[in-house]
Amino acid sequence: MAPDTVSLRYFLVLAQELNFTRAAARIGIAQPALSARMRRLEAELGTALLVRNTRSVVLTTAGAALAESAPPALAALDRAWDTARSAAAGELGTLRIGYSLSTGAETAPALVDRLIRDNSGLEVGAVPMATPEISPAVADGRIDAGITRGEQPGRGVRRFLLRRARIGVQLAQHHPLAEHPEIEIADAAAYPLRLPDRAANPVIHDQLSALFRDTRPHPRFHTPAVSFDMSQRDLRDGVTLAPAGEAAATAQPAGLTWRPLRGAPSLTIHLVLPREQSPLHRRIRAVAKTLAHELHWLPD
Repeated sequence: MAPDTVSLRYFLVLAQELNFTRAAARIGIAQPALSARMRRLEAELGTALLVRNTRSVVLTTAGAALAESAPPALAALDRAWDTARSAAAGELGTLRIGYSLSTGAETAPALVDRLIRDNSGLEVGAVPMATPEISPAVADGRIDAGITRGEQPGRGVRRFLLRRARIGVQLAQHHPLAEHPEIEIADAAAYPLRLPDRAANPVIHDQLSALFRDTRPHPRFHTPAVSFDMSQRDLRDGVTLAPAGEAAATAQPAGLTWRPLRGAPSLTIHLVLPREQSPLHRRIRAVAKTLAHELHWLPD
C-alpha cells in the first residue's frame, strides 16, 4: 500500500531543510510528531530515507530518489483531485444546448458565451431546434438543456424563468407607425400581422395572437411559408407587422425597426433542464441565474 500523501509532503519539506526543528516549524507541527511521521513512512516503504544524528540529517540513496520523484507525482495527484472537484461542481464535460430560433438573436448566445468563458473545462455545443422538440429532447437526454420562449409543455423537465421581455412589433422603418415610440395594440391590428407558424411554436403563436383577440375588426394574420423567413420581404415593403419580443430590437435586419406595444404583457424565456439534475445541470442553472441578474433580464 502506498504511503499517505501527507507524510510524503512532510518528507519533502524535511528533504529541503535537512533539519527536523526547522522542518517542523515550517509545517506547523511539533518536532516529535514529524519524527514519528518519518519513522512510519520508512516502515511503510521498507527502507531508510534519512540518516540522523545529533547535528545533521542526510538523505539516503532511497531518500534522494524519493525527493526527486515525489513532487511530480504529487502534482499529478493534485490535478486529479482538482479534476474530480471540477466535475463534481459541473465545470467539466460536454454540454449540449438546444434553443428555439426566437431566442437565438440574443439570449442563447449570451448564455453559451458565459458558460464557455467561465468554465474552460466545458465543451459547449448549441443547436437551433423546433420549439416543441426541445423539452422532450431534454427529458430523454438527447440534449442537456434547452432555451425556449414561452411556458412550453413537457414532462420530465423543470423550467426556470430566464428572462422577461416586452412585446412589440417589427416593422419597416418607413412604416407610418414607426414614427411612434410606442404603438397601440388596436393600431397595430389594423395591419396584417405576421405570426410564426403555429406548428413551430404553438405557445408563442397563441400568446401573440391573443393580444389582438379583443380588437375590432378582427386582425388579419399572415403566416410565412417557412417558419424562419430570411427575406422578410413583406415586412420590408411595409405590408405587414410582426409581433416580436424586444430582443428583435438588438439584431434588426436592414430596413426594419422595432416598437413596443403599449399595455402588452411580457414574453418569457425559460431555461429547460431535466427533472433529475447532475452537477453539470446545476452549474448551468447557476450561471444562467447570475447572467440574468447581471443583464437585468428579470426584475430584482
